Amino acid sequence: MGESNSVAKPSTSPWFKRGLHLAAAVTGMALLAGATLAVYGVRAQPRMDGKLVLPGLMGNVQVRRDAADVTHIQAASPQDAWRSLGFVHAQERGWQLEFNRRLMQGRLSEILGPSTLELDKLMRALDIHGAAHRQYQAMPAAVQQALQAYSQGIAAFYARPSQARAPEFVLLGTQAGLAHGSAWEPEDTVGWALMMALDLGGNWGNEFARLNLLQVLNTEQLWQLMPAYPGEQPASSVDLAGLYRQLGVYRDEKEQSPGQRPAAQMQSALQQWAAAAVRDMGTNDGLGSNNWVVSGSRTRSGKPLLANDPHLGLSAPAIWYFAHLQSPEGRASDGSSLPALNVTGATLPGMPFVVLGRTAEVAWGFTNTNPDVQDLYLEQINPADSSQYRTPTGWEKFGTREEVFKVKGQADVKVTLRSTRHGPVLSDAQAQYGKVLDTARYALALRWAALDTDNRTVEAGLRANGAHTVQQLLEAFSIYHSPMQSIVAADVQGHIGFKAAGKVPLRAADNDLRGVAPAPGWDARYDWQGWLDYEQTPQDDGSARGFVVTANQRVTAPGYAHFLTQDWSLPYRHQRIEQLLSASDRHDAASMAAIQNDVQSLATQALLPALRKAQSGHVHVLAAQVLQLMARFDGHMDKSRPEPLIFSVWVDELTRGIVIPRIGEQRFAMAYGKRDFRAGLEGILARNDVWWCAPKSCAQQVGDALTRTLDKLQAAYGPDPQRWRWGDAHPALSAHRPFAGVAALAPVFNVSVASSGDSYTVNVGQYNPNPLPADARGPLAGRFVNRHAPSLRAIYDLGDLESSRFIYQTGQSGLALSGRYADMRDEWASGRYRPLQMQPDRWVHVLQLQPGR
Repeated sequence: MGESNSVAKPSTSPWFKRGLHLAAAVTGMALLAGATLAVYGVRAQPRMDGKLVLPGLMGNVQVRRDAADVTHIQAASPQDAWRSLGFVHAQERGWQLEFNRRLMQGRLSEILGPSTLELDKLMRALDIHGAAHRQYQAMPAAVQQALQAYSQGIAAFYARPSQARAPEFVLLGTQAGLAHGSAWEPEDTVGWALMMALDLGGNWGNEFARLNLLQVLNTEQLWQLMPAYPGEQPASSVDLAGLYRQLGVYRDEKEQSPGQRPAAQMQSALQQWAAAAVRDMGTNDGLGSNNWVVSGSRTRSGKPLLANDPHLGLSAPAIWYFAHLQSPEGRASDGSSLPALNVTGATLPGMPFVVLGRTAEVAWGFTNTNPDVQDLYLEQINPADSSQYRTPTGWEKFGTREEVFKVKGQADVKVTLRSTRHGPVLSDAQAQYGKVLDTARYALALRWAALDTDNRTVEAGLRANGAHTVQQLLEAFSIYHSPMQSIVAADVQGHIGFKAAGKVPLRAADNDLRGVAPAPGWDARYDWQGWLDYEQTPQDDGSARGFVVTANQRVTAPGYAHFLTQDWSLPYRHQRIEQLLSASDRHDAASMAAIQNDVQSLATQALLPALRKAQSGHVHVLAAQVLQLMARFDGHMDKSRPEPLIFSVWVDELTRGIVIPRIGEQRFAMAYGKRDFRAGLEGILARNDVWWCAPKSCAQQVGDALTRTLDKLQAAYGPDPQRWRWGDAHPALSAHRPFAGVAALAPVFNVSVASSGDSYTVNVGQYNPNPLPADARGPLAGRFVNRHAPSLRAIYDLGDLESSRFIYQTGQSGLALSGRYADMRDEWASGRYRPLQMQPDRWVHVLQLQPGR
């Protein structure tokens, strides 16, 4: 028989037909889901054109967006401007407001379940909400009215929604203000100012780290690992290790479980984030910012230049929202006058004023001064009555209150929280303290300046928005409280200046601890003795050098009469900025931008000689090639190069190899991360310290660290070092809360981009080398992800303020399905800027808000 030339027909079996039907159904469902998502995405976007009613307005308000996506609010009164800003913040950042409010009130567990309960306990222990209420009640009526107008704008948005709920509300099945009143109260603005102070205040974390390390180190060894500021002696000469042994403060080592830190035992990404948030509260080593102001005598225009890039934890959406507020003078309900507004810059969702920016005549920028405004106290518990603690005048009762926590999916949790004459008892709320401290004998209480009722930080911010000169601006900040900020300012008349604004406690002459470690709470000499006057805080008019630079370094001049802190940031960024400013007699906005984006690391240069001498312990196959690369490396931490990656991994491995054998895995995990021990490591290598490097020599430690480095880099990126890239290991990650670690959602809600720099470059790129377990995948385990970087960059030319520029790392919208959610990312990463103008050439969107019911 001949071969058949027929063509085979597709199977028509029932199974095949069902498969076709199923495929068609799945495709149809996917298309339907996609269409539904697209429709929802459109409905969730804010109304930016046309007209909307905003109850409470006294007149029409113009809300216009320019080509840079800055929101301009033009109103007939300051109250209408603040009310409209609240409305816009709710439009663009509704979930951010809701999350932040729940965070500071200790109510996250209501919607996120038990994973955030420990974080809620800490917030309730600090009583952020209670302190905010007391501070708000003490404010002048005009300030209260401003906060009321702002919160009314937020409430009005939710009372008459003009867009679908943000996706976070939908995914979590909640809504703004659910179960606790309205979406935002005036007191919440005060509370958010306290949260910023908490984020920027880190001494209590340093104190506890020292207490923890002194369980295994003597006092001299502690100061070797955590040395004082370069060129100085430790602020306290007390034998701290001997003091704590004598007091018997430590929990019996045998009682401590040898397991990992609490976060390592948690499974969900949300639990791990909450554990990290608890761990990092009160710890800000490495946190920083840059600002500088240049006199007209050193600029091309003959007028001052000012630059600012505050460094904060990266988040999506960003912490900032750029806006321009404009209104004539107004009257408060008490008859007091309200200044006219014409101010643009960075607002914080939750606050009704520009925090960093400029008016038509004066510009300003902040960095964190970081004085010691937090002291921990060991409160001795009465062995005969655990409800009492020891004071200078005898035993007194702890203050107590019972807090009830509503926990999604579980029964309510009741917790008794204590306080002492110094403040809240932190050891009631943070499990890590119970792993170190004998809590049957001692409680650990916190004295923190920001919680005091006289905190007028919000009022100072409102006043500053009406300033016209440097002098007026610094006068407005004379009532600023917490956290102390190093302010640089410049005006169109040509004046420049620096002033440290905020409250700093005075300590008694016989206070021999000076706040560096927990003090015996029953000894009156460790109590604060009042406050440093504003006139006595550091200042500089810039006349000596023609510029002033602050980068969290020591800002006090030699011989300064008052103790502020010993925990200044290492001076590498400050030194580099001064190098670049001194290199030219005439600067302009372009040179300011170049300095802001500089990634030359002086800290890397300090340790490069040790690496270049390294002898790989096992003569790694890549050692010769890598050392040849490093011989030409100058410390330029460029994302496109392999050398910064090699150096950073080597420093991390060397730190682990030297420090862990001396303090143990658990203490290292608790102390490392926010503290990189760089100053300690530099000293150990410079001294060739036999004790720290033992049982090996320091040279062997350096070589072995290189071997481990090459093993890990080869496993992660292949056998060709020329193809390794710093940016691959060092992406700037703007993490969403709470979806940052949820695998299915993170790609939508997080914002990530390759980045240059390290913890010590002007263009900072700080990483946490002690990652959470969720990051612990692969040879490098997520150690070098850039989580803390310039949260914005701004440059102001006082010769032409309309040429001012800004950028930050995400976008104006807080809605993850918006094209404006991450549209600044690539500009930020590549060192580009957007115009910050009061009179832009054109409007992209125009919305009119109208009075009504």
